[in-house]
Amino acid sequence: MEGKITQTKANPSELGGELTLRPQYLSEYCGQSATKKNLSIYIEAARMRGEPLDHVLFYGPPGLGKTTLAGVIANELGVDIKITSGPAIGRAGDLAAILTNLNDNDVLFIDEIHRLNRSVEEVLYSAIEDFALDIIIGKGPAARSLRIDIAKFTLIGATTRAGSLSEPLRDRFGIVEKFEFYNTEEIKDILRRTSHVLDVTIDPDSLEEIAKRSRGTPRIGNRLVKRVRDFSSVIADGNIGIDITEKALQALGVDELGLEKLDRDILETIITAFNGGPVGVETIAASIGEERVTIEDANEPYLIQAGLLYRTQKGRMASKLAYEHLDLQHLYKEPDNEQIRMDL
Repeated sequence: MEGKITQTKANPSELGGELTLRPQYLSEYCGQSATKKNLSIYIEAARMRGEPLDHVLFYGPPGLGKTTLAGVIANELGVDIKITSGPAIGRAGDLAAILTNLNDNDVLFIDEIHRLNRSVEEVLYSAIEDFALDIIIGKGPAARSLRIDIAKFTLIGATTRAGSLSEPLRDRFGIVEKFEFYNTEEIKDILRRTSHVLDVTIDPDSLEEIAKRSRGTPRIGNRLVKRVRDFSSVIADGNIGIDITEKALQALGVDELGLEKLDRDILETIITAFNGGPVGVETIAASIGEERVTIEDANEPYLIQAGLLYRTQKGRMASKLAYEHLDLQHLYKEPDNEQIRMDL
């Protein structure tokens, strides 16, 4: 996954550059209009009362701006933000160390919060409900419980798998917002800002082409702009025109719908090896030599959103659009209604 231009997770090597592209305030944040409108009201109400914002849960595919919006919330509230992730908090003591260093109204952002282990999660319950830590000192009959008060803070959790979040933890969030894929116009707004920050000129045709191939994901769009800029700097005049854009995207293997080789391999395998499906994801993964979790997390969300793949009760099926996109129309057979019934 590290080499995929359309991967939605940030590479460690690009985090520094990515931070400079992130908006700092709601007025600069593009897209997710319903979420942004609601948050502006909640933030203003919290400021008027002088209280911490209620705990917030963001869920949706990676790369859509959950971490960015957490930083925006902290900036709007005028408080500090501490950023960590579920896997990084291995023990209850790690969480206690973070919580005891927070000041009143600060924001604690936990990415991949569904990956917190159970012992850490149980300590978090009292922290977010009562703003206190219950710590057990000693062992056996001599063990005793100690309660430590902590600052009143706002927890912002982000997850790509809301269904994996335990119900007791999910119920403790007062604000729950779902992140949707961005439309082309929203991506174009984001990429205009990116080109300004990078101090590179991009023409309207190139902007349109890159936005269409960004899979509705700002992180991918920003990455494509930077890679096309690299091509332009070396083999052109440094500005991004449509000719260099098309050459760069072709070299990167990103087609008109934003699909990369792995996406096309998934669809082509379903069509040619399994007659268009339905076929189980484990079988697809084994056929193309890829991990199931990669297909489910990195590829399927966009393939389904783009109308190229169905997830049915019996397995995955390629849509008619997928046949047309891969120029395999001659293999298409109209499925019956039972086959395309969606798995709810």
